[in-house]
Amino acid sequence: MAMTLYRASEHKRMPWKNGGGETVEIAVFPPDASVDDFDSRISMATVASDGPFSIFPGIDRTLSILDGNGMSLTFDSQEPLLLNRSSPPLAFAADVPVAARLVDGPITDLNVMTRRGRYRHSVERVTGRFSVSKQAESEAVFVLAMGDVSLTSDHKSVDLKALDAMSIDAAVTVRADEITCYIIRLTPQD
Repeated sequence: MAMTLYRASEHKRMPWKNGGGETVEIAVFPPDASVDDFDSRISMATVASDGPFSIFPGIDRTLSILDGNGMSLTFDSQEPLLLNRSSPPLAFAADVPVAARLVDGPITDLNVMTRRGRYRHSVERVTGRFSVSKQAESEAVFVLAMGDVSLTSDHKSVDLKALDAMSIDAAVTVRADEITCYIIRLTPQD
């Protein structure tokens, strides 16, 4: 089982692009990319006040609420959209103006972003026991754990703690009991 482990204690912390908060970067490609030149990026952020999202030209984003009571998002002049922990991951263009209003206190979110024309991505929230594998050889697959989970493949096992992530190259079975996990797929575009 070829896997790369991303321990929560080793995630990189940096300011938001717009300076309004802090991002916890889990994985970025290319590995030394900045917020201006990445092809793919998986990160988390704590949002403690209302305000605009950072603009990322040419980027597609998927947002999921990991902790807190949620937030209301307004895209341009459209009706606000409520996003909370039970909402499905929300995909949208990161180069469209978005304003966020917290529902009741700070939240922590998961951001998955890919550069349009180079990569595409998907994010799925799952709970319990499940299996996951690559759907194409060129695809990168990550499992982000929200609590203690165990990944098993080829009679090898790896334990993840809350907010640890792992990239996988082979089919794995995940025992998460009542713990939520996020499956993130990053696929290069031809």
